[in-house]
Amino acid sequence: MLCLFGAYLIWAQDSKANEQHKKTKVILLHADQGKADKIAMPDVQILIGSVKLRQDSMYMYCDSALIFEKTNSVEAFGNVRMEQGDTLFIYGDYLYYDGMAQLAQLRENVKMINRNTTLLTDSLNYDRIYDLGYYFEGGTLFDEDNVLTSDWGEYSPATKQSVFNHEVKLVNPKFILTSDTLKYNTANKIATILGPSDIVSDDNHIYSERGIYNTLTEQAELLDRSVLTNDGKKLTGDSLFYDRLRSIGEAFDNVVMTDSINKNMLRGNYCFYNELTDSAFATKRAVAIDYSQGDSLFVHGDTLMMVTFNNHTDSLIREMRAYHKVRMYRTDVQGVCDSLVYNSKDSCLTMYTDPIIWNQDQQLLGEEIKVYMNDSTIDWAHIINQALAVEMKDSLHYNQISGKEMKAFFEDGEMRRVEVIANLLIAFYPEEQDSTMIGLNYSEGSLLHMFLRDGKMKKAVMIGKSNGTLYPMDQIPPDKTRLPNFAWFDYIRPRDKEDIFEWRGKGAEDILQKSTRRSSNATNKRNLIK
Repeated sequence: MLCLFGAYLIWAQDSKANEQHKKTKVILLHADQGKADKIAMPDVQILIGSVKLRQDSMYMYCDSALIFEKTNSVEAFGNVRMEQGDTLFIYGDYLYYDGMAQLAQLRENVKMINRNTTLLTDSLNYDRIYDLGYYFEGGTLFDEDNVLTSDWGEYSPATKQSVFNHEVKLVNPKFILTSDTLKYNTANKIATILGPSDIVSDDNHIYSERGIYNTLTEQAELLDRSVLTNDGKKLTGDSLFYDRLRSIGEAFDNVVMTDSINKNMLRGNYCFYNELTDSAFATKRAVAIDYSQGDSLFVHGDTLMMVTFNNHTDSLIREMRAYHKVRMYRTDVQGVCDSLVYNSKDSCLTMYTDPIIWNQDQQLLGEEIKVYMNDSTIDWAHIINQALAVEMKDSLHYNQISGKEMKAFFEDGEMRRVEVIANLLIAFYPEEQDSTMIGLNYSEGSLLHMFLRDGKMKKAVMIGKSNGTLYPMDQIPPDKTRLPNFAWFDYIRPRDKEDIFEWRGKGAEDILQKSTRRSSNATNKRNLIK
């Protein structure tokens, strides 16, 4: 039984092979003239005029042809045309067709048309078994949306998938894509980037080595440190999404957004960018870096935003906003707060909720701090409400000044002068020329001008009514060494640009409570009436 069954299988396969061989026979359907020279050219038919041939569902037309019966092959000359169904048409000046391998080699003025897709070249091979056409000496493929050229390429009418290599160029009315290796599907209009590629439009430039670009929806999903460049801004990430119609970009993981014009950058593990509003925000280990001066300023927060107002006008304003657990570092100044806003209109950086800034051995804090910049260096700072300035002389002794508000003025990155206004309290250790402390000057007043040099308090001038006492070093009362609101937050201070990512908050007992203004008598009366 097994032997009979095996013999049957062999017979069935042979029968199928013979049937397949019959199907692949090139058949002559028509020619105006036919010739044969059995001596000079045995097994060759010479056909002239309106030649029509067929193999299976493929029809071939030409002005003249040679049929090689032994090899089941054809050479066709003049006005060559191949047709398969009503969807595939191939034209050329010359054709060699191998009926056994079902491979067509067309040369000179070759055109392949498949529905809405046309391929132009001078050298095309078309494999009927795999339904694949490929060229190797330059060609152009185009549909209703895009035109693609390359040195080498292939196209499958069945899958609508094409592959291009070497000097690849995709031209769209809105952009031009150049690449080393590219796939393109004529059905869904998606280009798959497989090598170094540039996508250039009037608005921006994209560089990628791997990803997809949908030429219909104009959306891109790009990998391998792709780059989006627009008007001096460069957005880079491990992966990048871009929507050209909405003019938005998103970058993920190890993100860097650089503004070469304003010399700043955003970093993080996520960044969103809107080209129309020229705004961006970053999260996940986000940091803003200003490198417009020799010394860079690093600002970290849970969320960082860059916002532009009055874009493309002479009154353009840029804002940088940082929200929650903000820490900043530069070698000459450090700071912490809950949130901050930097406005380019007045070059003012405003710090909100428990702000503290440090400069050398100086600490400034209050309810709100405004830092005014001049060419990215500090010009002066305004501490509003519950202002406190502390200078550490050593681990036991601190110069301290408190008041309702305070203004600190800087030169070359150093605090040189401080003005304290209203509710003034001062605990100050004057020194001999050899830096030996004389005692403690504890004073109260309404206005103070203090002068510093090399980060140290050198002179303090009280203006208006004041009273104070100078205690010798061995007679200082313990309750006078610290002002009532004294606090030294050195343990919170950022130590370097990496330390800004390590949040260290105040203890609950040290959180600054906002002061409240007393209501006027008229206001109190209105409240009573209500």
